[in-house]
Amino acid sequence: MSAAPQTPAELAAKTGVVRQVRELLGALRVSAVRRTLAALTGGIVVVIAITAYGQIELNSWNKPFYDAISRRDVGDFIMQVGIFAVIAGGLLVLNVAQRWLVETLQLKMREALVTDLVGLWLQPRRAFWLQGSGPMGAHPDQRMHDDTLKLCDLSIGLGVGLLQAAMLFGSFASVLWVLSKDFSIFFDGRDHALPGFMLWAAIVYAIGGSLMTYWIGRGLVSRNAERYAREGELRFSLTRINEHLDGISLAAGEADEKRRVAMHLGDVLQATSRVVLGLTNLTWVTSGFGWVTVIAPTLVAAPLYFSGKVSFGGLMMAAAAFTQAQSSLRWFVDNFSLIADWRATLLRVAGLRQVLASDLEALPDGSRIAYAESEAGTLAIEALEVRAWTGHDRLDAGALVMHAGQRLLILGTPGTEKTLLFRALAGLWPWGSGTVRRPRGETIHYMPRGTPYLPRGTLAEALSYAMEPYPREAMVAALASVGLQRLAPLLETTGRWERELSMDEQLRLGFARVVLQAPPWLVMDEAFGAFDDDTLELIIDVLTTKLAHTGIVHIGSAGEAHDRLFTQVVHLVKVPDAVPEELRS
Repeated sequence: MSAAPQTPAELAAKTGVVRQVRELLGALRVSAVRRTLAALTGGIVVVIAITAYGQIELNSWNKPFYDAISRRDVGDFIMQVGIFAVIAGGLLVLNVAQRWLVETLQLKMREALVTDLVGLWLQPRRAFWLQGSGPMGAHPDQRMHDDTLKLCDLSIGLGVGLLQAAMLFGSFASVLWVLSKDFSIFFDGRDHALPGFMLWAAIVYAIGGSLMTYWIGRGLVSRNAERYAREGELRFSLTRINEHLDGISLAAGEADEKRRVAMHLGDVLQATSRVVLGLTNLTWVTSGFGWVTVIAPTLVAAPLYFSGKVSFGGLMMAAAAFTQAQSSLRWFVDNFSLIADWRATLLRVAGLRQVLASDLEALPDGSRIAYAESEAGTLAIEALEVRAWTGHDRLDAGALVMHAGQRLLILGTPGTEKTLLFRALAGLWPWGSGTVRRPRGETIHYMPRGTPYLPRGTLAEALSYAMEPYPREAMVAALASVGLQRLAPLLETTGRWERELSMDEQLRLGFARVVLQAPPWLVMDEAFGAFDDDTLELIIDVLTTKLAHTGIVHIGSAGEAHDRLFTQVVHLVKVPDAVPEELRS
């Protein structure tokens, strides 16, 4: 079987880190909190710069302090302790200010990113199309919640750390250069000048550690990405069990669900164990360099002291400056595991955003259903074919024109995708051919198969979901028209109505929405199959009386062709020899 062509959505997700960072920064620049983000970033830069100056002063303080100790000068010693208290107090205030700025910047950055992603995700039909975009469409909730939180925390933490390291190195590099600018090594009978050898030693030491760290830990990016994907599957499995407890309990399916959870947990543990192994190997380098750093500054600065070029206080000052410069340069070594985690998280968040911003409707062969406007009071369907993985379905009537108040029943022959036809009429499934012309300026209410979506909130909010607020009297009348009078006193009650109401009541509530809205057009998918005869007669009576002027398209089975409701019947049939090439190969 040949590989299926990649969609533009899949191609958009395969971009480098530079483009991913650039696109996320572009989203931040147009967010509602962009000025706050800029102000907080500027404040952090200023605080870090002042902190770097304070640390230089603190490093310079080492020389007179330790010289006072070596001379046993109590007066100078006490004065240097007072100077330390002033410098340390100032640095403490700066550290507190930096912590507040960093935490607030993380908060605002998360606000901007989540708002941007949710805004793209909840554009009309885009969340639905995302489901069919491949692995990138799996668990977008986790990417927008958990991954954005981690990405913001890691981005700000690593960014501030890198900025601080760069400023400190720039500050202490000059100190190291001045301290060792006249250094020379006696070799082969003469002195060989090696100006700034402490600076070069710090750079070589840090580069060696960085290269070893990257070589050992480079696989952590893919391992972390795999772990997050497996975590999402485990979380989804647990959430699905919680949402379907009644069906699982009635079917005695606890053992089967336990097996599924154990399988997903095993995948998580296996992926996590690979991360643990990578972190363990990385620790050999990071911890090894950490222990060597305890004595390395003194060893590097010792030649200056033994050659008599610096005092004991100068030795301590040089060692402290080397420690600061070297710790700045080995920022990559100390943070590589976090960088790998950040890269994996960036891949998930930026990849999701790129897919959401891409053309999710596009197909490799360019086959799409066209959607256009017709004159008011007319709904037209022309040569409509719906593409599915198992083949193509089409209506046996090449051209259909419906006028206001007419009723059309579409009967699906065995094997046809009736629900995909419903989605195609609604614009959710644009893959196929033909044209759907919707009446200009008129509302079409779409009623999918099964129980309607009931948001958490009051019953009034569930009844008028996605509609303008209606007077209480209108809502009471709508409930009464479908036999739900008992729910009228509960309109202001908050609850999880998908659990509080029976399936029959939920289905009736869906028709009460239609009565409340009284739309010019109604498109339904298998809307009658779950009703008993008495309820079905009640619903048909509502459609023929209260909604007499509503044009209706109903996709169902032959048993639902009620003569007094429908005025026209067409069939959905399979297109011969229309199995996609990728399935035949």
